[in-house]
Amino acid sequence: MIITKKALPRRTFLRGAGVAMALPLLDAMIPSFTASAATAVAPTRRLGFVYIPMGCAGATAGAIKYWTPANVGTLTELSPSLTTLTPFINYVTVMTNLELKNSYSPGNHSTSNSGFLSCARAKQTEGADYRLATTVDQIAAKHIGKDTRLPSLELSMDSVTPIGACDGGMSCVYQNSLAWSSPTTPLPAEANPRVVFERLFGDGGTAQEQLTALKEDGSMIDWVTEDIAHVQRKLGASDRTKLSEYLDTVRELERRIQNAENQMSKSAMPDLDRPIGVPSAYADHAKLMFDLQVLAMQADITRVISFQLAREASTRTYPEVGVTEAHHPTSHHGNSPEKLAKLAKINGYHVSLFAYFIEKLKATKDGDGSLLDHSMIVLGSGMGNPDVHNHVNIPLIVVGGGGGKMKGGRHIKYDEPTPMANLHLTLLDKVGVHQEAFSDSNGRVDELLSL
Repeated sequence: MIITKKALPRRTFLRGAGVAMALPLLDAMIPSFTASAATAVAPTRRLGFVYIPMGCAGATAGAIKYWTPANVGTLTELSPSLTTLTPFINYVTVMTNLELKNSYSPGNHSTSNSGFLSCARAKQTEGADYRLATTVDQIAAKHIGKDTRLPSLELSMDSVTPIGACDGGMSCVYQNSLAWSSPTTPLPAEANPRVVFERLFGDGGTAQEQLTALKEDGSMIDWVTEDIAHVQRKLGASDRTKLSEYLDTVRELERRIQNAENQMSKSAMPDLDRPIGVPSAYADHAKLMFDLQVLAMQADITRVISFQLAREASTRTYPEVGVTEAHHPTSHHGNSPEKLAKLAKINGYHVSLFAYFIEKLKATKDGDGSLLDHSMIVLGSGMGNPDVHNHVNIPLIVVGGGGGKMKGGRHIKYDEPTPMANLHLTLLDKVGVHQEAFSDSNGRVDELLSL
């Protein structure tokens, strides 16, 4: 442990056998000559993207009440699909009538997914000669992620095969990867929380060795006990409490992952390829993946995350909210009021899981505020009306304070379809990455530039 200027380095790790655990921001990381954390450290800005598939019920004429708030400008009330975000309304910006024009060729599920972070036209191919563009998250990661252990983190709820043709003569890679580090390099997303946990904290030994050790009712925290004691001697009472709460969170995540593994080992499931450590209930899995994201941000392991909350063309059912029909056929609603209502229930359910994430960010202290205060999290889809597979009036919201760079409580509605690329260009500005243009952008979101 190296202490400089009587301050703990921000990139301090607790180290043990096969483990390196980053720490949350502590007062002890502030140089001793500085008056306070608020004056010593500029907020660390974080950027996240959460993808929902197959648009929303509110993108359809006559059903706009489901997703889109009634009033434009200051938000006073959220729509039914967004109502679970009401406690955080002052952090919420709803954007209406954004468009992914390049996703119209050929205009399907694959291009909805591939266009969400790239706003680019995907090369139509079923082979390995796929081509897209560097996505907005990866442009940000090359700047704000260069000092973190992981420049970015790519997550999903579905384990998929990234090869072959999936939709409309397009390679499956377009449908499975949100993030691309170059026009020819899609980044695979991880759905297994055990693998994600080890990626965040594992630092040695084979994956099998780490998995075996963890299954013996051990904890990564147990492996770094000596280093914890060493660090705690350097901390004040407030920091010791903060560190203790952080370690409790790590233990709880480990316990939940181990419980999921035990459930799977005792189950006579016929799917032998199902990953160990994935909870059987969709909501439990999603919340666990969101908790891992909070932990990764809290420890400053990464500042850029993309998460596919469900996959395009998904046939998942949601009986927990009264929808026993598969998502994809339900999305082809044919303007049926019954199907639109069910699609709205799915939308609202996805938003409620997102609200769980937002609540966790709000409750997690970070410097002089919370993780939510210092983050910008985008929730949306690359498709508008799923019945016709269009890419206009896509459901999209931005939540967070952006380190003092974002003001929420607003509904921004464009009279004419406007490139989603304008939003991405603006978000890059907010995290300190200035570009003249991004894909088909024709400007910036002026309302978001007020801060």
